[in-house]
Amino acid sequence: MTALDFIERWDNERLSSLFIENTTKNFLFEEKNALQFFFGSIIPKKKYELTEDLIETYRKYTIVFPGDIILNGLNLNYDFVSQRTALVKNQGIITSAYIALRLRNRERLNEHYYCYLFKAMDAKKIFHGMGAGIRLTLSFKDLKNYILPVPPRSEQDQIVRFLDWKVSGINRLINIKKKEIKQLEDLKLSRLFTVATRGLNENVKLIDSGIEHIGLVPSHWKILLNHRIYKENCRSYSGAETVLSLSQKDGLLPYVEMKERSLHTASYENWKLVLPNDLVLNRFKAHLGVFFNSNYRGIVTFHYGVYEPIMKVASKYYEVLYHTPKYKQVFAGASNGMTVGLQNLSNTNFYKVFTVYPPYEEQCAIVAEVQKIENKMHAIISTISKEIGILHEFKTRLISDVVTGKIDVRGIEIPEYEFVEETVDTDNDESMEGETYEE
Repeated sequence: MTALDFIERWDNERLSSLFIENTTKNFLFEEKNALQFFFGSIIPKKKYELTEDLIETYRKYTIVFPGDIILNGLNLNYDFVSQRTALVKNQGIITSAYIALRLRNRERLNEHYYCYLFKAMDAKKIFHGMGAGIRLTLSFKDLKNYILPVPPRSEQDQIVRFLDWKVSGINRLINIKKKEIKQLEDLKLSRLFTVATRGLNENVKLIDSGIEHIGLVPSHWKILLNHRIYKENCRSYSGAETVLSLSQKDGLLPYVEMKERSLHTASYENWKLVLPNDLVLNRFKAHLGVFFNSNYRGIVTFHYGVYEPIMKVASKYYEVLYHTPKYKQVFAGASNGMTVGLQNLSNTNFYKVFTVYPPYEEQCAIVAEVQKIENKMHAIISTISKEIGILHEFKTRLISDVVTGKIDVRGIEIPEYEFVEETVDTDNDESMEGETYEE
């Protein structure tokens, strides 16, 4: 077990003498505010229809209160980007797969200091390797004998004031750069929308398609139902094939190349063979535009839709087209189910959607232009992202040095400032890193 290196003038105690584990279950379903981890914070979950199964799941959740510290001790062999520790700000319930810690004496101890401390421990990978089982899961039992620093309460408070001040300043810079990236992403999407729906000739004659979500189109483009362009192909396969997985962010990739691996299966029975230029769909995320062209031969789970062109088609073009806001809205409306996240786009409803069909050569030219736009934007955004990464590294090092006493902040006067949280994108369904659904 890796030790946390802190200054000798501070007292130290076992974690179990400072914290108790909160195991209060929601058996009576008196608490309905479901919470989840999100990039080092605890935020409300999306509101789902309260089915009997979901209510039964929520009965097993832990009731947490402001001041509780939550540790995500799941899958310690995975190096999640999001932090594994966060402070509860609002009463609610959270999966009991997480560890909920509560200070024994809040007059003597500051929960904000210890949340910063645990974040520093997480950054140093101290929690990694401490768990048990195949998935390396951490429990309170694994943590209770760990030695933690106990600075005087006045120094704990000063450390929190200092870090809140400094971290706010860093977050402000990070947020500015994130805003720059968002503006560039919006500019890219606007340009891609124009290219995908109008083509490359700015002087082309436009006509009214008569279809609300299509609007004006180049006069030489066709308007077709999807069943004229694609058909689902549930190809069987024999022998070893590359396992592919679909990500809202990264597209269709070999599973071994996925940044965050979450695939667990005992059998590949009924999986589907995918060939290059197929269009692959996550049926439950059609409303998010999760259609991707395949650049690979491989297999995907039977939950995905695999569409083979029946006309001369560059499927990369339709990947771009179906990522546009108007088509996302159309596919959301065509999906069955009332519960967000459980809406299924059937083949029948996919086939009934009207879409544009430019000449094949024009599709290819549009794809080439899209690649140029994406490459240019990627280069700019990558540079800004690296700058954000440097700020994150500086913030992490600062927190670690201050909470361990390597930087002595006693006597430093804290000026008036506005506390700033780091902004995060809550619109991405796949950004709930570390979240578990195995209740």
